[in-house]
Amino acid sequence: MQEVGCAACFVPLRRAYNEDGAPKTDMALAQRAAVCRDIPIPLLRGCVVVLLLTAAAYKLQAHPAITGCAYLVAIALNCLDCAISVATVLSLLAVACLDYFFIEPRFTLNVTNPVDVAALIGFLTISMLTTRLASKAREGAKAAKREHENLERLYGLAQTLLALDPLRTDQAKILETLQNVLHLDAACIFDGSNAQMYVVGKASLLSEKTRDAFIMGKDVNEPESAIALRCFRAGGKTTGAIGFLGLPDLEALAGPVAALAGGALQRGQAAREAANAAAEARVETLRSAILDALAHEFKTPLAAILTAAGGLRETGHLGDAEMELAEIVENEAERLSRLSSRLLRLARLDVEEVRPRLEHANIVDLVNGVLGRYARRSPDREFSLSVGEQPLPEIAADPDLLQLALSQLVDNACKYSARDLPVRISIESLPKCVDVVVWNAGQPISPTEYRLIFERFYRGSEGRQLASGTGLGLYVARKIALAHGGTLELDHSDRAAGGVAFRLSIPVAPEDETDG
Repeated sequence: MQEVGCAACFVPLRRAYNEDGAPKTDMALAQRAAVCRDIPIPLLRGCVVVLLLTAAAYKLQAHPAITGCAYLVAIALNCLDCAISVATVLSLLAVACLDYFFIEPRFTLNVTNPVDVAALIGFLTISMLTTRLASKAREGAKAAKREHENLERLYGLAQTLLALDPLRTDQAKILETLQNVLHLDAACIFDGSNAQMYVVGKASLLSEKTRDAFIMGKDVNEPESAIALRCFRAGGKTTGAIGFLGLPDLEALAGPVAALAGGALQRGQAAREAANAAAEARVETLRSAILDALAHEFKTPLAAILTAAGGLRETGHLGDAEMELAEIVENEAERLSRLSSRLLRLARLDVEEVRPRLEHANIVDLVNGVLGRYARRSPDREFSLSVGEQPLPEIAADPDLLQLALSQLVDNACKYSARDLPVRISIESLPKCVDVVVWNAGQPISPTEYRLIFERFYRGSEGRQLASGTGLGLYVARKIALAHGGTLELDHSDRAAGGVAFRLSIPVAPEDETDG
């Protein structure tokens, strides 16, 4: 910071410097310097006018009242474009001339007549009031002009921001637009969601101040350095901050410009989210169509294979080896048919909202039905079911959907544990729900994956190595549980120690509920 003298008022003014070393004077000092530059010319001009009027009135021997009126008009006209200090000096000069040359006793500054004293005081008061009113009118005109210029700047900025492609509107594009439209020295945006700073221009100090403004959650104006800082807020929380260097009239423009920039950011984010949602919808529609086509194409050849295999067995001309091969073909074709139907249903549940048709159901019967199918498929696997001593209430469930969810849990238990290890299912009755816990002796799931395993297409690090899969099983099972008003979570109780357990909770059927 350096001090320089103002030639007009002999008052030292501070000179600041930009980051690149160029001298910069802040707005308040610039206004003060402008006032200082405007003082000499109006003052000199007014003095010349007062002296010329004095000479003319003295030569014409004009009456003091006429001379005073002439002084008053001249001072008022001269002070239309000058400060109140100039008007004060000219008024005192006019009073002195009027007293010295026109009021008795002449050529002295002594006034003996009280009427003349009152006239001089009235003249001075009127001239000061007139000058003050003219000064206020001039300031009002300047304020109106400045407000009009600010509105034009904001209107132009709003038009430019609206003309941007929403899908390409990001922090860098908005900063570039602000700099071009408002002629900023520098600007930056701090994104609180990812702690990323976006900068245009030379703004090393501005970047630090913008980050500090976000941390403090406080808007800041620094007229001495021409810096303005504003925070972005949403839902009562500070989401980011924007900083300006060299913004004209920062007191009036900083807030509206920050609001326009924040609105443009939200518009771009909303446009990108809408585009992504539309793209996902198109992908889901295409996937559904492909799955329907595949299901239709699979049914015909599978039906032909099953018919041919059955026909071969019925001929009675096959040996033991041929009969075994025909049975293998028939079993594997039937298995492929079940797998394709199951995958198709999983995929449809993935893209559609699950809407169960609730009816009274016995949870033990549903679990036994699932265990029976898996026991036939894996005869070397031990499956056990334990039920509490208290009688179990009926639940409100869609049997097909609930059996599908149970199948996913039992299938997971079989895939992610060794063949010689047991799968245990227990059913517990609670006051408002019935819980089914499916346990296996597989590798425990990492705590970092507790929530991720229920996400669509997610497969744990251990699961990818042990068995193949789509990552939809647990996701769909949880959707079915939520559709029933229940939950599906990992069981962290002591009984789950040394393995993995999932707890499926289904509400108890109300006594007055009707089927369907």
